[in-house]
Parts: sequence; structure tokens; C-alpha cells
Amino acid sequence: MGIPDHLTCLLRNLYAGQEATVRTGQGTTDWFQIGQGVCQGYILSPCLFNFYAEYIMRNAGLEETQAGIKIARRNINNLIYADDTTLTAECEEERKSLLMKVKEENEKVGLKLNIQKTKVMASGPITSWEIDGEAMETVADFIFWGSKITAYGDCIHEIRGHLLLGRKVTTNLDSILKSRDITLPTKVHVVRAMVFPVIMYGCENWTVKKAELRRIDPFELWCWRRPLRVPWTARRSNQSILKEISPGCSLEGLMLKLKLQYFGHLMQRVDSLEKTLMLG
Repeated sequence: MGIPDHLTCLLRNLYAGQEATVRTGQGTTDWFQIGQGVCQGYILSPCLFNFYAEYIMRNAGLEETQAGIKIARRNINNLIYADDTTLTAECEEERKSLLMKVKEENEKVGLKLNIQKTKVMASGPITSWEIDGEAMETVADFIFWGSKITAYGDCIHEIRGHLLLGRKVTTNLDSILKSRDITLPTKVHVVRAMVFPVIMYGCENWTVKKAELRRIDPFELWCWRRPLRVPWTARRSNQSILKEISPGCSLEGLMLKLKLQYFGHLMQRVDSLEKTLMLG
């Protein structure tokens, strides 16, 4: 792993021979030795876990195996972010092979694979299977990096979920948006700074279809009608609302701008996984 020996020695001596006692309502318990773990909330905890996770994935030999998804002559079989690990394969046999390799390496360092927290998602029919007598749950979608990944790669549910969150945030800001003591330009800035980012989070990888646009545009107009205190029953056209608000770039335009910025950022990289996935 390349960790200097003096840092390893420092951590070992920091916790070697430590004792602790538990304070209760009747007093304190006898002192006992601390065999493993660090102080609760200590920054070393996630760092050490990441070291172990990286060590396990390096020794599992996933780079040498042919199992995985081939994109632009590159084999991709694992994606790691913080404490989340995703294994990708083209068939059930390959997926099981990758999972068993990771499971065996975990056991070598004293860690156990939690089957109950391990989910399986496939883009086609899949039969349930077990590991060590425990059945793994098959799901149609899961959350990864704050985005909902579905078995068929659509973004409908994620976009709808973000719109619902945006409505909740906007409703919580009613005391500001409907206040007569705050100017309209300030309300516009509040919406653009506190509501739109909730909607646009992760939109760089969305595939926005016409059906989703028919939801995004009405949501934006719903946001702009609240500062003006104009209900839907009022006979005000959308054009008159936008003319009075003067929001500048629309929500759809802001999302497109983020997509283009992200694409340009990826194209500047010489060799990266994201660029390979983008270009195919």
C-alpha cells in the first residue's frame, strides 16, 4: 500500500495496551483491555477502513480476471467510492466469481461480507442465489453517489424524486417567497440558490426525455408563481409570469449548461474512466 513504516508504528503504539471503563448509574465498571477499534467519531476510523478496502480490492486480483463489462477495449468490473463497492459483470457466473474473490480477501483480513446489505441488480431476468446459505436480495434499482441507478438505465424515477424534493424545499421557503417585505429580485435569487440546486443535483448524467421536460417546465413556473402570489386558478399566462420575474436562464437551460460543462471537463482529461464511458 506504500504506507510509511513510521506511521504504522505510530498508530500501533497509539492504541497498544489501552484500557477503558464504562460509567453507569451505579458507578464505573472494572478496567478492561481494548482489543480492536478506535475512539468513536475519530477520523482514523474511515481512513483505516478505506485502506483496508483498497488493500482488499488490490489483492482480489480483479484486474487480471476477464470478468466484467467491456467498454472501448477496457474491462470494468468494479467501481469504488468511499465505502461503497459495486461489482459489474455480463453474466451471473462472472458476478458470482467476482463476489467470491472479494469475499475471500475480506476473510483474510478479518472482515466479513454482509450478505444482508449486498444487493443484486440485473438488466434482464435473474435467478436468486445464495452465499453461505444466505439469499441475496434482488432489486430493480439502488442509490449510488446520491443517484438512483435502475436496471434499465432510465432517469424517470430519479427526476421525479428530485422534483418532489424541490417542491418540499420551496414549500418550506414560503415564509420568504410570500413575504411582502422582501423584494422580488431577492426572492428570485433565493429560488435559484436554494431550490434549483436540489433539482439539478446529478443532472449531468441524466437522459432527459420529452416526458420529463413536461414535468420540469411546469415545476419552474410553479416556483415563480409563489413569489408573485399568483395561484393556478388566476388567468395569468406563463409568458406574463416569466416576463415579470425575468429569471434569465431557465431551469432546463441551467441543466443543459451543467451537462456541457461536465462534458468539456471530461474531454480535457487524457485517460480516465469517465471519459471512456462517455465516448464508449
